[in-house]
Amino acid sequence: MGSMDPISPLEQALHAARALVLADLVAGDVAEADVVSLVEESVVERRWWVEQWPEGASCIAGLIAQDVQDALLDRYGRWPLCPVCGSGDPHALDVEPELGPDPHWVCHKAGVKVAAVGSLSSATGGMTSS
Repeated sequence: MGSMDPISPLEQALHAARALVLADLVAGDVAEADVVSLVEESVVERRWWVEQWPEGASCIAGLIAQDVQDALLDRYGRWPLCPVCGSGDPHALDVEPELGPDPHWVCHKAGVKVAAVGSLSSATGGMTSS
């Protein structure tokens, strides 16, 4: 291998956050090319943000998840839909904390944490709606 510069902690945080959000998109079968480009756009915008505020690196996964959720709402509709509530109007999960480490998808109707950002596949895996 040639001499490669080590990846900065900020880049590592951005790459990790990107991977987590992509995993959730794949879990929901919505990882189309145009949706993945929304993730890339958010990563670019958040790179600038985290360069200005390096202490915010631990918050980046939740922020990118929220960015993608907002962009999808504008173009396609709610995502990710709540896998917990089987009845009533379909509703999206929210990211909590909005600005903090260890972000989770939560359902405010049921008042439960559904999954960590990046782990939606484990929350929805095997669940079927009857």
